[in-house]
Amino acid sequence: MPTMIFVNIAVDDLEASKAFYEALGWSINPAFTDANAACIVISDTIYVMILVKPFFQQFTSKQIVDATVGNEMQLSVSAESKDEVDEMLAKALAAGGTASGSQDFGFMYSKSFDDLDGHHWDVMWMDEAAAAVGGPTLTDEELRAGISTT
Repeated sequence: MPTMIFVNIAVDDLEASKAFYEALGWSINPAFTDANAACIVISDTIYVMILVKPFFQQFTSKQIVDATVGNEMQLSVSAESKDEVDEMLAKALAAGGTASGSQDFGFMYSKSFDDLDGHHWDVMWMDEAAAAVGGPTLTDEELRAGISTT
């Protein structure tokens, strides 16, 4: 069995969050979905468990981060092309997400959005040939020039 990842995030409105992730083209596994949580299927090995905050709190003694004001993590998913990156961002914005930056280094291209609860997502494409040889070496100035916060 391949290693799978289950990312768990706290949400305010389970139904709205389910609709948001379905609008991105991801599906919901009903076997692991109830009034407290839903299993969002990104791929055969990647899942996002969205849990209402009171239910999420049962699994940690730590305070739940307000993702609209603090960044508890950055979630990244790959895309097959630059066009797919742009399409995913458009879907996220149409579903109520907020654009939160972009990068274009030629060999690597990404756009970011925050979901309805402020969780930060990156959708990125990388030129596999360039990645196989380590990609180009960028100066600090080139790195700063490739990053946009709009």
